Amino acid sequence: MPYVNVRITKDDVTEDQKRRIVEEITGTLVNVLGKKPEHIHIIIDEIKQENWGFAGMLTSEYRAQEKKKKKKKKDDKEKDS
Repeated sequence: MPYVNVRITKDDVTEDQKRRIVEEITGTLVNVLGKKPEHIHIIIDEIKQENWGFAGMLTSEYRAQEKKKKKKKKDDKEKDS
C-alpha cells in the first residue's frame, strides 16, 4: 500500500490542482510500480508560509524579498526604455 505525503505551501492551491496532483502521482505509481489505484494513499499537507523555511529564512520573507527584486528589476528596465 503506497503512501505519499505531498507538502506544499498554502498558496491558493485549487481543488482542481490538488486533484491533478493526486491523479498524476497515482498514475505514476500504477505505471512504474504496477500498483492498484485503490491501494494508493496520497495526503496533501498545506503549510503556512511562515511555518516553512529555506535559504535561511521563512518562505513568507523569501517571497517578499523576491517580489521586491522583481519590482526593482521592472522599474530599472522601464527607466532604461
